[in-house]
Amino acid sequence: MKYLHSLWLSISQLYENLFLYPDWRNFLDIAIIAVIIYYLVSVLLRTRASGVFKGIGVFFICTWLSKILELSVIGWALQQFINTGVIVIVILFQPELRRTLEQIGRRSTLPHAAGKTKARSSDECVSAIVQAMTNMSRKRIGALIVLERKTGLREFEETGTLIDAEITAPLIENIFEPNTPLHDGATIIRNRRIQASACILQLSDDPTISKELGTRHRAAIGITETTDAISLIVSEETGIISMAREGKLTRYIDNKALAQILTEIFSSDKMSPAKKTYHLKKSGKATRNENSISES
Repeated sequence: MKYLHSLWLSISQLYENLFLYPDWRNFLDIAIIAVIIYYLVSVLLRTRASGVFKGIGVFFICTWLSKILELSVIGWALQQFINTGVIVIVILFQPELRRTLEQIGRRSTLPHAAGKTKARSSDECVSAIVQAMTNMSRKRIGALIVLERKTGLREFEETGTLIDAEITAPLIENIFEPNTPLHDGATIIRNRRIQASACILQLSDDPTISKELGTRHRAAIGITETTDAISLIVSEETGIISMAREGKLTRYIDNKALAQILTEIFSSDKMSPAKKTYHLKKSGKATRNENSISES
């Protein structure tokens, strides 16, 4: 705890010296630290830990404001939380931090060819996914597709097989074809591209979920409980198309409703948060029997 406090004082002293006694070494120190922080943040934003680190940033700002306003009690409470909270965060997100350091060591997080490839248009992606989901529903081929949004799903991608390909109906159907290497697990889509398949997701432990739902649906719900991702599921037993969002399952989605949902998801990047919420809630009303029973 004392170490964190002394570190905070050292950083404050550094900025004071920068303005009172300018020196090129201070500017070099700050430049190096800024690059390191930017690099770490850019990596962590691709994981579930991003939301937690944003919250820590808010606490730091509140602590700084409490000192300026001389709110001693609030400042002391926030300082105690920060001192103990950092250690708790390190313990809770040890796998993410370890993975980040590994990526830094092998330089896998630097820009690569995937970032330079051109993604298909929204209409083409929607058409391909709807066609694939419809065909798999008719053939009763089980499928689980996860659409990444703001919260990064990089740690889940690493559990599967990297694909990094354009979204096409034949490719999606081939991925989930039974008895093929990639048909088990989830397929993750990010930036209108299929990033990885056969990914392992954490199952939801919500006791209110129907016992008749299988692991595919529980995994789809589980990923939406901890992230803002949206999951699309095709039942292997009944062929029913379902959607999981914010820990809730909506079933019996037809082609028209699915196309509307996907269109709003792919176009929501340019919308304000209020409009995103409104449109996604509106699309949910187009489906029926939310949190219904049956199947696996």
